[in-house]
Amino acid sequence: MEFQAVVMAAGGGSRMTDLTSSIPKPLLPVGNRPLLWYPLNLLERAGFEEVIVITRKEIQKMLNLDTKMKLDFVCISDNMDMGTADSLRHIHQKIKTDVLVLSCDLITDVDLYKVVDLFRTHDATLSMLMKKSHEPTEVVPGQKGKKKPVEQRDFIGVDDTGKRLLFMANEADLDEELVIKRSILQKHPRMHIRTGLMDAHLYCLKKYVVDFLVENRSITSLRSELIPHLVRKQFSSPTSLQQGLDNREKDQKKKEQTSLDIYSFIKEDNSLLKPAADNSCWNDHRGDMNETLHEGKVRCYVHIMKEGLCYRVNTLGLYIEANRQVPKLLLNLGVEEPLVHGSAQITDRGMVGSDSIIGSSTQVGEKTSIKHSIIGSMCTIKDKVKITNCIIMNSVTIEEGCCLQGSVICHNAVIEKGADIKDCLIGSDQRLETKAKHVNEVIVGTEQLMEI
Repeated sequence: MEFQAVVMAAGGGSRMTDLTSSIPKPLLPVGNRPLLWYPLNLLERAGFEEVIVITRKEIQKMLNLDTKMKLDFVCISDNMDMGTADSLRHIHQKIKTDVLVLSCDLITDVDLYKVVDLFRTHDATLSMLMKKSHEPTEVVPGQKGKKKPVEQRDFIGVDDTGKRLLFMANEADLDEELVIKRSILQKHPRMHIRTGLMDAHLYCLKKYVVDFLVENRSITSLRSELIPHLVRKQFSSPTSLQQGLDNREKDQKKKEQTSLDIYSFIKEDNSLLKPAADNSCWNDHRGDMNETLHEGKVRCYVHIMKEGLCYRVNTLGLYIEANRQVPKLLLNLGVEEPLVHGSAQITDRGMVGSDSIIGSSTQVGEKTSIKHSIIGSMCTIKDKVKITNCIIMNSVTIEEGCCLQGSVICHNAVIEKGADIKDCLIGSDQRLETKAKHVNEVIVGTEQLMEI
């Protein structure tokens, strides 16, 4: 077994709490499949047979996944607030090989081998996936007129090939200047700084990185702490070399610092490569294998997707956007299932758009129009209803004469006769009264009406 796969599915979805307050993030329906299905499907298509899923007990109980892979669930207590690095540290005894880590909110049709082959070819410490970030094109319920939070940009430095990851810093961590270490520029005089890239939270990591995490408990996050640390370490010397040769006068504190250095966890397992590096002619110092043979032991690489779909479903806007793209995505993934489930009962099929998805056991009445929308299972949609650009979850009831546009309706909601809903989020178990009219509102939880 070359890699072990780990899917992180314990996060609470802090940037989309209007949705995740009643539906755990890994279970959010995207194209009538739980969000967690998408990274698992990516792994299954790549040939993985076993996956470790880090989640919470309530999520495991509610999961019903169609997969041939063996899923090894590791449940984290609800009262434990763990970052992604903490979660990986939590399962370290299960990790016997190099590891592929994915977030449960990743939806992509990437060829996984492009990330894995970078890792193999260059004997890398890290290889990761990025794609140009994109803004949701649809109106986000409840956010019209609201000042959009400013996202802090990432500055990503790559070499001429666009594959070697040389520099990574977030705007929030910088002063007014972007400072590049001389040690980087000495080895890579030409570096391309890119912004506007999204970290897909898909990482190939050496086993010794997990060993390093076990000892270095100050690191809690993979994305914001571990990955930037590894990128920086490529061009700095091991602690033991910086401090000179060991001698008896070194105090215990310095010894502890040395033990926490990533270099002290790297095992000399390149016995076949070492003679090649020692005996190589100048020609070997060029091309793809140059860095593997002649540069430092910590090496980081990135595959930047130029085409295809890649979403991190971590905001309401991106959740809506991902659902819009699902019919196209499922086609790309080779999923050969009809968009309208065989058990759905639809009176006027001609009024259902070809890009809409309708789940099992849903009933659709006469003269009801459904366009560019996703309807869950066991819903009841009565006569003369108009639904456009909506996401309707499971067991929702929509009574006669309603008009819904650009809205998200969560599980078990009831929309009574003649209601007119536009650009709204209606939470689970909510009931909207007859002929209600709501525009750009969020109606969730115990508060009957909350405008934001």
